[in-house]
Amino acid sequence: MEPLLEVDGLEVEFRTRDGVARVLSGVSWHVGAGETLAILGESGSGKSVTAHAILGILDTPPAFVTGGAVRFRGENLLTAKEERRREVRGAGIAMVFQDALSALNPVFTVGFQIAEQLRTRRGLSKREARARAVELLDMVHIPNPRQRLDQYPHEFSGGMRQRAMIAMSLALDPEVLIADEPTTALDVTVQAQIMDLLDEMRRERDMGLVLITHDLGVVAEVADRIAVMYAGRIVEESDVYSLYRRPSHPYSEALLESVPRLDFKGKRLNSISGLPPSLLNVPPGCPFHPRCPRAEDVCSDQRPELARLDGGQYSACHFAEEVVRGG
Repeated sequence: MEPLLEVDGLEVEFRTRDGVARVLSGVSWHVGAGETLAILGESGSGKSVTAHAILGILDTPPAFVTGGAVRFRGENLLTAKEERRREVRGAGIAMVFQDALSALNPVFTVGFQIAEQLRTRRGLSKREARARAVELLDMVHIPNPRQRLDQYPHEFSGGMRQRAMIAMSLALDPEVLIADEPTTALDVTVQAQIMDLLDEMRRERDMGLVLITHDLGVVAEVADRIAVMYAGRIVEESDVYSLYRRPSHPYSEALLESVPRLDFKGKRLNSISGLPPSLLNVPPGCPFHPRCPRAEDVCSDQRPELARLDGGQYSACHFAEEVVRGG
């Protein structure tokens, strides 16, 4: 199956007064129609920067895309003209931003913000755009959509705002939806509702879904594949079952061990020692080696590349096969 969206060797750097930070170093992944790819990692690993680079909404300066390709249906968006990239945004690739309250304009009603893109991009009349906006709010299960259409973002609860953001992102029927931390700051019950909604939209529309998160618990039931990021690199890619059963990279293993579990009652919760490296000064060798309990001399000298293992997983670890075997 041909991927709808393919990121190939993407490199991004931030040029600051303190130096050049290599925020993305050869990031590669893909997602197909009807598939959910989850991208996991700590804050600062490069997850959101990847999404912004795909859509061409990085602030330049300080951010510069210095290498790689982003292909949507085989077309490299990084070399396309800005007019073409605007056509793809929303209609081809849409995004649900992390903080709906910041992403929505506080001085316009939710209905106006949804209808505006339908008028400007689809040529609908005001009446037609308003009717379609009602349908979209109803589709994402917002009660009384005709009344809520005329309310402002601050009149919505956090969960309802996120639903409105999803409705807005689906207005132009995108083929790929990127959801950047869509459940941040929501309580557990609402998190589950939002994830169920995203999964429902994916299935109904046969849409590719890229889910950016740091929460392993959120993606366990909805993701098909998982890509784990650390210090601007993909360090592991695997189907969801294999990663949860036997992660191939020590960082993935440490993330799993730090998740609270019901069967760990009374036990001390594990944590990952140390801090992620500064991207202004990434250590030589494997960037995770200062925090890795399995690190040996080779880890500080030679940087491992992402390679396919016998089980079908991909890992950037010198000892990945031993980790998978439980050694």
